[in-house]
Amino acid sequence: MPLALIWNFNCGLSCVEPKKNFWGEGGGASGPWPSPPKNHMPPERLQKFLSRAGVASRRAAEELIRAGRVSVNGLVVTEMGVRVDPARDVVQVDGRRVQAEAAPLTVMLHKPYGYISSRRDPQGRRVVMELLPASLRGRLYPVGRLDYEATGLLLLTSDGELAYRLMHPSRQVPRTYRVTVSGEVSQGALRQLREGIELNGRPVAAEVAVKKREEGKTVLEISVWEGRYHLVKRLLEQVGHPVLKLKRLALGPLRLGRLARGAYRPLTAAELAAVKAEVGLK
Repeated sequence: MPLALIWNFNCGLSCVEPKKNFWGEGGGASGPWPSPPKNHMPPERLQKFLSRAGVASRRAAEELIRAGRVSVNGLVVTEMGVRVDPARDVVQVDGRRVQAEAAPLTVMLHKPYGYISSRRDPQGRRVVMELLPASLRGRLYPVGRLDYEATGLLLLTSDGELAYRLMHPSRQVPRTYRVTVSGEVSQGALRQLREGIELNGRPVAAEVAVKKREEGKTVLEISVWEGRYHLVKRLLEQVGHPVLKLKRLALGPLRLGRLARGAYRPLTAAELAAVKAEVGLK
């Protein structure tokens, strides 16, 4: 039996116990409550459930709730504090049911050239979701983006809070790229990049090293601490070296390694713990 929701003038919208006990078994209030069934998740705050389902970060989920776009068991919720039982309650956002798996899933993809880092593209171009099996396409969302021409490490997750924190500029999660640029990059240009290039009114510094010099072009490894649109391309254009090729090698503690182009794999337990620690999640 789903949790009931009632209006209480002292505490607002709140969850109350159904006539049956919490696990749906019979018995009076004075009788012993049985142990929860295996794999049954306890009630959780509505915004946390929405985040875990990949709808939005917890903060963005709170805005959805305040805007009246979320309902539980057919009743619109506009206040914080409501808890839901993921196994029994029906949660909807804009009239569409939301469901969350027991544990969020995060995978690493080696994005190839010629794919959009999105779930769909109105122009009909290929999207990274096409590289995943059908069973995962409805669950995962790209974390940030790599340009159509760019390749390399791209995370996809159903954990809305993890995605939000990884992309938020306050976290300063490092992103490392191997970049081939036009021309021979001078020591002066490298110094400019390290000291900071002004973009949109504020300086942006990068960690940069020359990996290879070839006739008419230079291969660099460059790290930045935010994910602004075309950031690496814009920095290098400012010092007179247009980008020819760009590949992301790392995001925070995660490394692309030998993952084949177009292939994906779930994060290991150690990788997941490391990336959560990077953004202050347990």
